[in-house]
Amino acid sequence: MSDTPSTSEPGDPEPKGPTESAGSVKSAEPDDTVPENDAPDEQGSDEHGSGEDHWAAPAASPVSWLADLRVGTPAPIRTDTLWAVLATGLLSMLLLGDGVGLNLLLVAIPAALAGYFAARAAGRRTRAWTLGWGIGGLALLAVPALRDADWPSFLAVVAAVALGSLALNGGRSWLAVLLSPLGMFNSVVTGPVWGWQGLRERAGGARGRVGPVLRAVTVTAVLLLVFGALFAGADAAFADLLGSLLPDASVSGGPWHLLLLLFGLVLGLAAAHTAAAPVHWDRAEIPEGRARGRFEWALPLTVLVVLFAVFNAVQLAVLFGGYDAVLEQTGQTYAEYARQGFWQLLMATLLTLLVIVLALRWAPRDGTRDRTLVRGVLGTLCALALVVVASAVRRMDMYVEAYGLTRLRLSVVAVELWLGLVIVLIMAAGVWGARWLPRVVAASAAAGVLAFGLMSPDALIAERNVQRYEDTGKIDVEYARGLSADAVPALDRLEEPLRSCVLQSADEDLTDGDEPWYATSWGEARARDILAERPLSKNADWSICNRLSEEMTYR
Repeated sequence: MSDTPSTSEPGDPEPKGPTESAGSVKSAEPDDTVPENDAPDEQGSDEHGSGEDHWAAPAASPVSWLADLRVGTPAPIRTDTLWAVLATGLLSMLLLGDGVGLNLLLVAIPAALAGYFAARAAGRRTRAWTLGWGIGGLALLAVPALRDADWPSFLAVVAAVALGSLALNGGRSWLAVLLSPLGMFNSVVTGPVWGWQGLRERAGGARGRVGPVLRAVTVTAVLLLVFGALFAGADAAFADLLGSLLPDASVSGGPWHLLLLLFGLVLGLAAAHTAAAPVHWDRAEIPEGRARGRFEWALPLTVLVVLFAVFNAVQLAVLFGGYDAVLEQTGQTYAEYARQGFWQLLMATLLTLLVIVLALRWAPRDGTRDRTLVRGVLGTLCALALVVVASAVRRMDMYVEAYGLTRLRLSVVAVELWLGLVIVLIMAAGVWGARWLPRVVAASAAAGVLAFGLMSPDALIAERNVQRYEDTGKIDVEYARGLSADAVPALDRLEEPLRSCVLQSADEDLTDGDEPWYATSWGEARARDILAERPLSKNADWSICNRLSEEMTYR
């Protein structure tokens, strides 16, 4: 195959209609190559102000909901895509064996380029949403490079995979947002086969170009290895420089390096194949529920709205009247009242979203009066649910004041705040239409994960607990010792010997670790500098630390 690009390059005007005859063997129509922005609008002409119901479910489609999801067999892989895949494999082999840090981002960049080149060869245009998903996914991979804590980094990597799948597959419907990773996982199997077939065709049809390039790369690598080893053996300073800059490519780790190479190649080929032959989830149509009568639909929701209103009135009364009377009546302590209430309110928020989804599925939709009823009832329910969200967050704040901040408490508060944002977005969709809702909800979740990682949760937890210790003299020593290196700057403010007792675990981890620069987070490097400048006290032995832990626990 030649390297002649497709006639429909990214940014070219989109064709007005099909140009192939009924008997054509072309794999897809022009709108199939851009699945994310050419799919039918889920809300009809709501976006243009036709007056249709923004809350009601879309009209049923006669097409089977799982029919024609994938474009036909993609065109043979191009040379630029192959080079991007090879770069992904080599970087994976050289960088991913020592830990997690900036190396994830460095490996993901050529994989993203492989997807871009494959999509361009398939005639897909780069849309604003596609660019946003791609940039967002790469930004999420910066979290492991900045934070030492594993849990926000794990969330960031999962979110990055989800955004990358959206960028490669496209789509605007709920199915596209939720199921797009399945298309990429399927390409893990089909991508390598497609890449091998394309490589064989490339080698057979362009031997005059591929051969010299491969030979030049091989000779260059051999020269660098031979002379680099000689110079490293001749000068210790040069050897240290190479050791700090270059990855470990020793023969002893050959099987592990080979596995990482295969991982990178499969990753790059899966991304490229997904972009070249995306799954069109927007073509799937879920049948709408049978519309219910107004009384049958509205009565249970109206009763629920009244219940929400009464609960919120009680919350406002407690807020302005004080908690002392409530605690005296219930016999609960301040912390018990806060802890018991939060989890129930969090569950109430989740169930409210489920109720809204089911109510929209079976909502009456016979005319203007039905649309007004749906908007009024669900809009009121959403507004009251926001008060429940605020009450839940306040309960958790009370509990943190009593017992301190932990990872679980911080995480569930973040989830509750995001659920409140989703409720606000649903209310906006009821006014301006729901066409944009799935992608905006997905973008808000990814933005929340990114913000959660960038704010350094462990550092925030340590900061809050150190402040609580300064105010009350109470701190959970064992829990503080379990925090990551991100917490070291805040814990460094504690007085001795408590400071050394709390930082012992972090100091041991940082002393034992000797990762290269690309597998070391900024939080870990900062903590190492702090502990090097102010070493731990030698007087903080296990007996003193145990005594302090017991004193802080029962104080």
